[in-house]
Amino acid sequence: MSKKLTGAVSHHDREIEELRADRDLAVEYLKAAMESLDDPEDRAAGLLALRTVAEAYGGLGAIAAQADISRESLYRALSPKGNPTLKTILAVLHAVGMRLSVEPETQAMA
Repeated sequence: MSKKLTGAVSHHDREIEELRADRDLAVEYLKAAMESLDDPEDRAAGLLALRTVAEAYGGLGAIAAQADISRESLYRALSPKGNPTLKTILAVLHAVGMRLSVEPETQAMA
């Protein structure tokens, strides 16, 4: 006989709660995720992280409206196999109150 958990929250829902409650965490979360966009094998993680932050800061429907993108296009762009344009990424970041920045790549000294 299996017991049913009462008051259980999914990992995804808890993640959204934490990102919504701690803006600095959301920024660091996205910074780490954006690094994965460089790796074709790990690109889905970056897109899903951006999607999770969008869900935390208004939901995909509201973010799509603010970014002037159709909801369907945003869902598709931020899916594991999505291929968003730079314009879409910038619009989503702007809609959640963030911006893209550039840092030097760290390289080991020869």
